[in-house]
Amino acid sequence: MSWHMTGMRKVRPNGDSCVSRVSRGFDCEWRTGVQLIPVNCDSSNSFLITKAALEAAYERAQQDNINVKGLIIANPSNPLGTVLDRDTLRSLVSFINKKKIHLVSDEIYAASVFSTPSFISASEIIEEMECDRDLIHIVYSFSEDMGLPGFSVGIVYSYNDAVVNCGREMSSFGLVSSQTQHLLASMLSDDKFVDDFLKENSERLAKRHSLFTKGLEKVGITCLKSNAGLFVWMDLRRLLKEQTLESEMTLWRVIINDVKLNVSPGSSFHCSEPGWFRVCFANMDDDTVEVALERIRVFVKLSLTSRRYDESVMSPHRMSPCSPLVRAST
Repeated sequence: MSWHMTGMRKVRPNGDSCVSRVSRGFDCEWRTGVQLIPVNCDSSNSFLITKAALEAAYERAQQDNINVKGLIIANPSNPLGTVLDRDTLRSLVSFINKKKIHLVSDEIYAASVFSTPSFISASEIIEEMECDRDLIHIVYSFSEDMGLPGFSVGIVYSYNDAVVNCGREMSSFGLVSSQTQHLLASMLSDDKFVDDFLKENSERLAKRHSLFTKGLEKVGITCLKSNAGLFVWMDLRRLLKEQTLESEMTLWRVIINDVKLNVSPGSSFHCSEPGWFRVCFANMDDDTVEVALERIRVFVKLSLTSRRYDESVMSPHRMSPCSPLVRAST
């Protein structure tokens, strides 16, 4: 499940299920029929996943006669932009080993860490402790770290021969072209290019993250401390008329329709605490960032002064709350 909150995945009572820490259910649910069971995390501990939260979600599933089959984590996190620490990872591995369920670690932003602490892979943790390695699976893609989403090339690294064989068979329905394989192999074989590329990527992310968060701080908006990925977890709780999901969606529609910025409300990531929003800071040029920040500044000042939202200009159907972009249209 994603970094801001964790989730257990479930299916129908007569089916299998997974515990999950992914940001949104649609990616997992659409084809499989699996539903996510959120593992509630909140700002009191910076949205860290705890053993108690996992156990509580697991027990809820058991009470509903749901067969939990696994835990999915996103590390680094989308939407939080943080990395899992060693103790938390060890706790997760212990949890799935005890419950005899699978662990799927989505490490798609592994090389997009731009400040301390450093990224720790699930593969490192299982070298340090006793566990059933057949339960551990790691997924990765070139779309984020290498900026190649159009190539649609992903990796499944598993210690389970049955999973690997299944993946090999299923891959025949979505083969990567020979030309793409040749290009990627040539690129990855160039160690200097890869090192330089990732170094430059981290430096640019760090610079943009600092620019964006400091710009928000000027109008009193804070974000969860983060150091990885393309997102910040923005705290707009003080702008809510009420601490409710409905008020969060009202605020989101104002930001979308009036301020003309595309952000994602926390509820689209199963966040149980209203008022948090995911912002992608890495998909626009510097001029657009300044436009976005200026619009946010004006909006915050006006909203704190008036404390009113004009419902007449809001349309909940214009744009999906799950969009990953923050765009300031000019």
